[in-house]
Amino acid sequence: MVFRNVIVCHMVPGSDKIVGDVFGHYDRATRPQDLGVIGRILLSHHDLYIHVIEREQDPRISGQTRGLPAFQKIAEAIGPYVTPYPRYWKNPSDSVAKEFYHWAPEGEPPAETALTVIVGRIKPGAEPDVARVFGESDAGSLPTELGVTGRWLYSIDDVYVHLLEQKAPVAEATRNNHGAKPLFAKVMQDLAPYISPYRPEEWHGPQDSLATVFYRWRAED
Repeated sequence: MVFRNVIVCHMVPGSDKIVGDVFGHYDRATRPQDLGVIGRILLSHHDLYIHVIEREQDPRISGQTRGLPAFQKIAEAIGPYVTPYPRYWKNPSDSVAKEFYHWAPEGEPPAETALTVIVGRIKPGAEPDVARVFGESDAGSLPTELGVTGRWLYSIDDVYVHLLEQKAPVAEATRNNHGAKPLFAKVMQDLAPYISPYRPEEWHGPQDSLATVFYRWRAED
């Protein structure tokens, strides 16, 4: 199972390519895998920048806790476009979202999976309630119906980030029609007191909560 960290910042809308090109350059020029990083996904959602860092192992276990190669140069290059999100921000570690729920079915994960990143706003202090809702749902049949192979929930300030991993063929087939399932509708209803759209005025349905991938990198060795 891949270990993931999630970084959340503000980003100037429309700067996706500039930021992606910076990471593309340094991912080619350096070897992030030497520090245990095996993958990277950059996403945007309105004015949010979401950086999913993938590792083979939790750095607290592996001991590979150093930052990315050329971290300072990357920070300087994207500085005009990417800025801290949390109001309490004092140092880079304050941009790392906190995982508050994780679930995966028993058994070996399938070889081909698809990762979807869902973004919203979370009511302050509601993490235990949100974890309870998903815990009850994940104990039932809905994850199997939707081909879910992993779920990770994070929060940072008032931002909620949901990493949903599914069997690739099922993910594509259910992307636009899972809302028709009564069990899914119940989860959405139970979450309503705690989770709301990031931009309510621009939200028309669950598809409007999906973050957009603008850069991917995977280690080849």
